[in-house]
Amino acid sequence: MKSDLNFYKKISKNSLPLTDLLKDESLFSSVPKNWSIVVTDIENSTAAVANGFHNDVNLCATGSIITVLNTIKTVNKKIEIPYFFGGDGSTFIIPNTILTPVLEALNNYSQHIKNTLNLNLRVGHLELEKVYNNNVTLRITKLRHNKYLTTPVVLGNGIKYAENVIKDNFKASHVDTSVLALNLEGMECRWDEIYPSQTDKKVICLLVNCNDEKKQAEIYETIMNEINYVFGDLNNRNPITALKLRLNTSIEKIKKEMHVKLGKNKTSYLLNNWLITIFGKYYFKLFKAGKRYVYKVSQLSDTIMLDGSINTVISGTNKQVSRLQILLDDLESNNKIIYGLHTTHASIMSCYIQDRKEKHIHFVDGTEGGYTSAAIMFKEKLKNRNFN
Repeated sequence: MKSDLNFYKKISKNSLPLTDLLKDESLFSSVPKNWSIVVTDIENSTAAVANGFHNDVNLCATGSIITVLNTIKTVNKKIEIPYFFGGDGSTFIIPNTILTPVLEALNNYSQHIKNTLNLNLRVGHLELEKVYNNNVTLRITKLRHNKYLTTPVVLGNGIKYAENVIKDNFKASHVDTSVLALNLEGMECRWDEIYPSQTDKKVICLLVNCNDEKKQAEIYETIMNEINYVFGDLNNRNPITALKLRLNTSIEKIKKEMHVKLGKNKTSYLLNNWLITIFGKYYFKLFKAGKRYVYKVSQLSDTIMLDGSINTVISGTNKQVSRLQILLDDLESNNKIIYGLHTTHASIMSCYIQDRKEKHIHFVDGTEGGYTSAAIMFKEKLKNRNFN
């Protein structure tokens, strides 16, 4: 069991381009069957986004990740797990031995979100053994994007299969969460909307799914090669650039963070963090250490996720988007993929700060719903087409 607990931790970090990683499926390992997929999902997120609550939806999804990671730290600091941010929810792959405390914490957080944001965050899970019993695979490896950021990369339909089963069978939790303490330590959401580096560029949220497990690696490699060719490498197309990062010093921004993080008003928290944020605005501009931190934020921003599908946020021009769509439309017309795309004026970012020197991660989405809006287009196609 010990080796299973450390399964993900022991996977080597691959320091090579994603396109090269996808060429070598021997670098991927099957997740042990005594692990589970855990899913959080905001009910009616499309309506919430349409009513202008996309920031709340984004914040809620971020908080579910912080809840899980903080819970695991209290159980066993040595355990590492892969997780995926989806804009209106999150997905985790965890060992069954820590499943109970994680679900208890998430259900407690779900009740907190209902009380604070009036959003219904649904929580569910499915054991990998049940996934594998349905002839679906889940293979995983790690990709080191730079010296600061490493993310999981998944091939196979395991996560998508589990998400569909879980979402079709969501049940209200009966766990007694009254004695659980909420742990959102490290939640910070103080950045302004982040505009592209050039005025003619937009922010593009793209979802691509290939349902054929045997062809996923090849097709995703083709798409990523095209993205690299059209938009440039990850640094060139990253919508999060150090020069465009600006703190939002409004007291309303801190109030929102406080409301979600603490669930109550606390004057000392509000004033202390407001003053810190105002100071940070000048610290990031004028001090060497501050400038270095802002650079790290751009490097630690998670803008591409491969969980059996491609999910990415890109900065580019309308012309570049049109060029990419030529390939995507061709693949889609041949029933090899389905994709959803949302173009907007800026990106938004929420953060989990464990410490400011090394351990911080930043979750990126587009404004006006981002991934959620791209999923609307995707789901509409899925309903109207016979997808093989």
